[in-house]
Amino acid sequence: MSTGPGAERFDERRLLVALFGAGIAAFAQLYSPQSVLPDAARDLATSASATALLVSAATLGLAVGVLPWAWVADRIGRVRAMTIAMLGATAVGLAVPFAPSFGLLVAGRAVEGLLVAGVPAVAMAYLTEMLTDAGAASVVPRAAGTYVAGTAMGGLLGRLVSGGIAELFGWRAGVGAVAVACLIASGVFVWLAPRDRASRDGGLGAGGQRGAGLPVADGGIPDGGSSGDGSPDGVAPGGRAGRLRALLSPRLLVLDAQGLLLMGGFVAVYNYLGFRLAAEPFSLSPGVLSLVFLAYLAGTWSSARTGRLVVRHGRRRVLIAATAVMAAGVVATLSGWLPLVLAGLVVLTAGFFGAHAVASGWTPVAAPRARTQAAAVYNLAYYAGSSVFGWLGGVGFALAGWPGTVGMVLALVAVAAGLAAAVLRD
Repeated sequence: MSTGPGAERFDERRLLVALFGAGIAAFAQLYSPQSVLPDAARDLATSASATALLVSAATLGLAVGVLPWAWVADRIGRVRAMTIAMLGATAVGLAVPFAPSFGLLVAGRAVEGLLVAGVPAVAMAYLTEMLTDAGAASVVPRAAGTYVAGTAMGGLLGRLVSGGIAELFGWRAGVGAVAVACLIASGVFVWLAPRDRASRDGGLGAGGQRGAGLPVADGGIPDGGSSGDGSPDGVAPGGRAGRLRALLSPRLLVLDAQGLLLMGGFVAVYNYLGFRLAAEPFSLSPGVLSLVFLAYLAGTWSSARTGRLVVRHGRRRVLIAATAVMAAGVVATLSGWLPLVLAGLVVLTAGFFGAHAVASGWTPVAAPRARTQAAAVYNLAYYAGSSVFGWLGGVGFALAGWPGTVGMVLALVAVAAGLAAAVLRD
């Protein structure tokens, strides 16, 4: 389905730009309502936690959709699957702002999330496979950081555009404008993405071996180390049963837990900090609130830099250090001084995206014979955390104000760091 100049030959630069565009297309629309939640709450006469369902419904849809999309990608090709997902999600995103009721808005956002799931379910496995096939496996950490930087930029773009347009024309117009931008970013991916094997071969079909027989790195040597029982992670000589054992290895389960816990805490902060800053003593308007999300630039920087730090210091050390940075940023948001709150948000964002870049990039490497499935399970956990803890942060906010939300987030970060320190090894 990719027909542009990247369709006939592999080019690392085209791959990275295409995936950067895919990250923008998926994540701009996924989080576009987040900066206008206070405005939407006033318009819809809903509580903070109820209004946050405009975000949580989409991320829950994404969590449900990642495994089916991984199955689809194994049969029709990863580029085809990602293209269908992006264009379908954009079409729904253009219609959602016109929904006449809160229930339809939430339902539409859930469908949008189901479609968006096709990008994160496939992107890391696609990236790893293309670079490994091209003999550039050593580039995977840096390339993974570039893709995650695209997701961060997409999240930033969605929030800035929706907040800025909402200041002039209302929150519905802001969310719709983001969908238009996502259509352009989807076109970048379709034009540049190098085709994967299944796309070139017309799909391998249900009897194909993509899921079971993906190439391992470096001339057939599994790049993943030990699962804790002396066997290499991800090696699946027993077919489906072997892949299941690989996906349930302690290392992969802990990597999935990183996504579940850290993403849950991160989204809770961004969902409810806006309500705090819109109230006294800050009283920020929707347009000014959207500028708070410029903190996402710290995530773009840290995720791109993480790959180089991993090469120098190892994945485990960088993951734990990034988690500690995230915790420090969360604590700083407790301040009543706006500059310190914003600085804390920047630090939190840099730490989170650094940790996510490590964990998400580590997952397919740790399961070289089940890359798509491992990446899909990680994303299921990641967005399940976003949905569940993103909503639960509102319960803490209702019970104890902003300190209640912060307390929950710090507990999640502490558990994630403890698991990583106890189980993970490079």
